[in-house]
Amino acid sequence: MKYFAGCDVGSTTGKAVVLDEGGKILGHSMLPSTVDPENTATEALNRAIAQVNGNIGISDMERIIGTGYGRIELQFAHDNISEITCHAIGAHYLDPEIRTVIDIGGQDCKAMGLRDDGHVLDFVMNDKCAAGTGRFFEGMGRAFSLDLEEFSRLSLESKNPIPISSQCSVFAESEVISLISQRKSPADIAAGVQKAVAKRLQGLVRRVGIVEKLTVTGGCAKNAGLVKAVEEGLKVKVARLNLDAQLVGALGAAVLAMRG
Repeated sequence: MKYFAGCDVGSTTGKAVVLDEGGKILGHSMLPSTVDPENTATEALNRAIAQVNGNIGISDMERIIGTGYGRIELQFAHDNISEITCHAIGAHYLDPEIRTVIDIGGQDCKAMGLRDDGHVLDFVMNDKCAAGTGRFFEGMGRAFSLDLEEFSRLSLESKNPIPISSQCSVFAESEVISLISQRKSPADIAAGVQKAVAKRLQGLVRRVGIVEKLTVTGGCAKNAGLVKAVEEGLKVKVARLNLDAQLVGALGAAVLAMRG
């Protein structure tokens, strides 16, 4: 039996996926990123491998591909490939009908148009500002004293979202705190934040072209309020994948490792 692995070391989490030679997912893991990308990836990969039957280790992997911000630091990887390519391949592997991917990571957002084979046709990214990223939602959560899941649920309770005008993440957080102090509805403020971020994402997607099926990957794909706002803004249904959205990049890396 041959084994193939992908490691995705992002700004907030490290992920790993192990496949067999038939492309079946045998193991996967996710953990918080540390200051050392290689240590993060090693621990993530060891945890994923531990789920595989048999006494095997990293040295038994036929091929390993690294991706994410820390990919260049992975000395044990046979190659490294950009997270843009890996998220596209991973999403397409899970659903071959996917043609557009929005990846919302800890520090940036990307929109990708896919070819029929899952490779990237075009992409745009927003990496100049934290607005709309995982870091941004961490800030919003602090303002509400909620975690991401709680913040998402709160926004879904809104009846009349309050527009958030600030485009900068720092000013947006200040604007939200001001609205909270004015006793505005927390649910309506939260929904306004979701809509503001969705509007930024819509601009990225329209630059690559909206082609269904469309899906969202990355940690913020777990934000149901944001996904709802994206659907309403783009007037398309966001396809849900049958794997944790944060693992899609690592899966894509593993698929590329398997394909050689």
